Amino acid sequence: MSVLPLHPGAELLACVPRLRRYARALVGERAAADDLVQDTLERGWAQRAALQPGTDARAWLFAIMHNMRIDQIRRGALVTEPLDDDTPMPAMAERSTVGIQVREMDAALRLLSEEQRAILLMVGLEDMRYEEVASTLGIPVGTVMSRLARAREKLRSLMDGGARVNPLKVVK
Repeated sequence: MSVLPLHPGAELLACVPRLRRYARALVGERAAADDLVQDTLERGWAQRAALQPGTDARAWLFAIMHNMRIDQIRRGALVTEPLDDDTPMPAMAERSTVGIQVREMDAALRLLSEEQRAILLMVGLEDMRYEEVASTLGIPVGTVMSRLARAREKLRSLMDGGARVNPLKVVK
């Protein structure tokens, strides 16, 4: 019995939930994150011939998204949201402990450098292996590990409300 080939875009579409989650955590604002995902999928679809059989489509799309995000940062695009009289106002956020902790975590993530935040999210949120992150970002595995360690330390310090403690010692 032969297996019918999947639709050419099925592999890309299967990555959409993870791309959306990563983009939302990376960018912070839902509409901008959805735009980043859409742009990533558009570029991925246009370049789908470059995806070699056996290649991890998720890592390939994450690399595209990462590069597009870097381009956005370099451009310094102004993020706006059109408002008019018909725009519904958002409901007040629930004042639960969990809601406050999530907002604090989000604020602390925003204080990390873009490089640290990207690696922390890929490893912590997307469960990517260090090798996958290194391949996706085009950096050595050791760099992934050191940035991840620094990101975790800074995030831990920010969540504890303290100033960042630099565990490195000066060697003369």
